[in-house]
Amino acid sequence: MDKLHLILIVGPTAVGKTGIAIQLAERINGEIVSADSRLFYRGMDIGTAKPTRAEQARVRHHLIDIANPDEILSLAVFQKMATEAIADIHARDKLPLLVGGTGQYVRAVTEGWKPPEVAPDSRLRAELEKLQEKRGKEWLYERLEAIDPEAAQKIDPRNVRRTMRALEVILTTGRKFSAQRGQGKSPYHLISIGLTRPRPELYARIDARIESMFENGLLDEVKRLLEIGCSPTLPTMSAIGYRECVNVVKGQMGIEEAKVGMRRATRIFVRRQSNWFKESDPDIHWFYAGEENVIENIVNLIRRAIPE
Repeated sequence: MDKLHLILIVGPTAVGKTGIAIQLAERINGEIVSADSRLFYRGMDIGTAKPTRAEQARVRHHLIDIANPDEILSLAVFQKMATEAIADIHARDKLPLLVGGTGQYVRAVTEGWKPPEVAPDSRLRAELEKLQEKRGKEWLYERLEAIDPEAAQKIDPRNVRRTMRALEVILTTGRKFSAQRGQGKSPYHLISIGLTRPRPELYARIDARIESMFENGLLDEVKRLLEIGCSPTLPTMSAIGYRECVNVVKGQMGIEEAKVGMRRATRIFVRRQSNWFKESDPDIHWFYAGEENVIENIVNLIRRAIPE
């Protein structure tokens, strides 16, 4: 059986994936499947730069607003939902566009990962949590770096949940976390599009986006989440922008200080994203997102790859 076609659009945060993906989907009769883990959660709109209602009305989007902030959507669950969405889009004679900057989620779909089937070990998790409290989350991350540097490179040091899960899998199986993905050939006929901008231009867009988030009510969004019972300790509330605003609401940080922290954290995030999708990757067709004819050029590439 022929493989289903899948258009993949990747690139760093703030490069312009949302706008370009929507225009492409309109041109090629497509629908968008989000692979940005920040967009899964309801009520977290401004701080995640979620596509607006108007943007979502232009093109159908999948896997946005599918969980509450106090739920954790596992990689395996996302993979299943994304696979089903892609099949559904094809069944209606449309083209799926998988769009996002969360490398782990993208690769799980495009490379057919089999996430490690290791059940949570409450005793081991409790021991790791004790070590975190005693020695700090930095110590946990340093242990992961020492045991499995490849896995550590692709995990944000502040993401204690993911660090802990990687250590849990390693200690349970005796094998490196990075060696247990089980990826193989893509189950799709994949056309990979990468969007890029020079770093100074990208950083200027990030700074402007952060300013816009505060102007559009990011602090009020965080206050609402706290008021409806979202604990500041939730993994979702530790995302860039939310953790800084929680500190502002608590009176532990000023707004300008929060912006500085967000700018710094986002730059680090961009560098981590580049570990997943390198401009030297021969399987990715890279385009400068600011080019005047970028949409036309990508459409031409897709049409050559998928003849009618």
